[in-house]
Amino acid sequence: MSQHAAEHLPPAFPERAAWGTAGALRAWQAEALHQYLDSGARDFLAVATPGAGKTTFALRVAAELLAKGEVTGVTVVAPTEHLKTQWADAAARVGIHLDPKFSNSVADTASDYDGVALTYAQVASRPSIHEQRTKGERTLVILDEIHHGGDNKSWGSAIRQAFDPAVRRLALTGTPFRSDTNPIPFVTYEYGDDGILRSSADYTYGYAQALADHVVRPVLFMAYGGGMRWRTRAGDEVAARLGEPMTKDVAAQAWRTALDPKGEWVPSVLAAADRRLTEVRRHVEDAGGLVIASNQTQARAYARILHEISGEKPTVVLSDDPGSSARIEEFAGATSRWMVAVRMVSEGVDVPRLCVGVYATSASTPLYFAQAVGRFVRARRRGETASVFLPSVPVILAHAGSMEVERDHALDRPGGDEGEAPMWSEEEGLLAAANRDEGASDDLLGSFEALESDAHFDHVLYDSKQWGAHADVGSEDEQDYLGLPGLLEHDQVQALLSERQTRQTKKSGGRGKGPAQPVSAHRALAAQRRELNKLVSAYAQKRSLPHATVHMDLRRACGGPELATATSEQVGERITTIRRWFVGRR
Repeated sequence: MSQHAAEHLPPAFPERAAWGTAGALRAWQAEALHQYLDSGARDFLAVATPGAGKTTFALRVAAELLAKGEVTGVTVVAPTEHLKTQWADAAARVGIHLDPKFSNSVADTASDYDGVALTYAQVASRPSIHEQRTKGERTLVILDEIHHGGDNKSWGSAIRQAFDPAVRRLALTGTPFRSDTNPIPFVTYEYGDDGILRSSADYTYGYAQALADHVVRPVLFMAYGGGMRWRTRAGDEVAARLGEPMTKDVAAQAWRTALDPKGEWVPSVLAAADRRLTEVRRHVEDAGGLVIASNQTQARAYARILHEISGEKPTVVLSDDPGSSARIEEFAGATSRWMVAVRMVSEGVDVPRLCVGVYATSASTPLYFAQAVGRFVRARRRGETASVFLPSVPVILAHAGSMEVERDHALDRPGGDEGEAPMWSEEEGLLAAANRDEGASDDLLGSFEALESDAHFDHVLYDSKQWGAHADVGSEDEQDYLGLPGLLEHDQVQALLSERQTRQTKKSGGRGKGPAQPVSAHRALAAQRRELNKLVSAYAQKRSLPHATVHMDLRRACGGPELATATSEQVGERITTIRRWFVGRR
């Protein structure tokens, strides 16, 4: 705290109570705080799943250190402008006053503040200013979503320069893995048994733990496939079905065709998501939905479609500016149905009433996906569930199926840790640029022409298991899953999904129309092989391995001949095995 801060609190600042006494901590926060204080470490990395409450933990650390006089000032570094304000508001509630409007050009702040809230970009643009501020008093630096410190080498260097003089540095992240090998500042790396150098967290609280503690919501992933047709820049017309095995380039174009708002896939999925939101709102009255789009043009189009479907105009958030922050805050405190956004709410933004999401973006990295899903998992009361609608794209389904797997940031391998190699080959650079720049995707979409698309319900992915089977959009079978109650405990979700799958299976087998017709052995085995090949394709992309290597590993694990001569039982065993591998269970 600045020397005269206590004597010059303006009327807008409430009188400060004793630091560190506001609010009860969750069990993991108390445990992490105890470990932090006992360690006395200058650098501490806390990894906690999105929605678990990293902000509360960090502010309690700050309050304890301020109260003991171990630090006299606090600097928070966050990814976005909106998050600076969010941190300042949260800190004020525990009597710590941060200036979110600190300007590099002014390079000073009122003595009433205990510190400042900055963005990583702000630090990187003038690191010497922040180095001098850090030297000026005993500073605790809180690095929110620290993986952004490795976004490029100049950012990492700037953050090291600015905060090397800090007395304490507390790094936070919900997703410590990255898709590159740039080292993250102030993070310790250690060699594992496999000889790979990975980040080492001082405290970890994963999604599986948080789910068991009812700190986060269980997530039902609603996967939708469908037929796609497009024209390449060479003038050739291509057709494919989303979710079926195909090359990476064809999969990329099929995915982009699905996301084109002029087709039928997007309106069908948005209508299904709106029906799901209506059902959830029967039990969670203020439940809201979020559509995450690739670019501004598509976001506006999605908003128009949602307006027609729901009869209510969505909140649209297009860029990281003060107006967008205000719209997010207004939506967070309201009861309106939908928000459509590009990037702005993919990380850190706190809108606890979000219960339904649509992943309508071409971003494919595990980091982006995990942060996006993190917007929906924060639990306010027991029984709330989250529903996220996805395209049936192998890499995205693989991310969804491995929600409970803990990862670390690896330095030894191009593309990051296992499973973090980008999905795309030639188009990876263009798609990466599109994810960084809201306007870039508009140019990218001009490289081919989406002609038509349709949608069908594929399945529900829950607890790393698939439930349901193909169903037409608008059918009774689809409605069975869209109509699940909005308040359910984990075991209730499992029971209802099982009941609905059984009912659907009986219907498809001809219930009420005489006995089901037997399926020939060769057709049943062919269907099994197709399923196994889909899983192998997804796993190969996830682990950046050749398909043949995955098939060989399965043969070693399960025994038996090559796939072409394997029996139905042997193929079934391999399917069960690779599903376990997806969630790290060897």
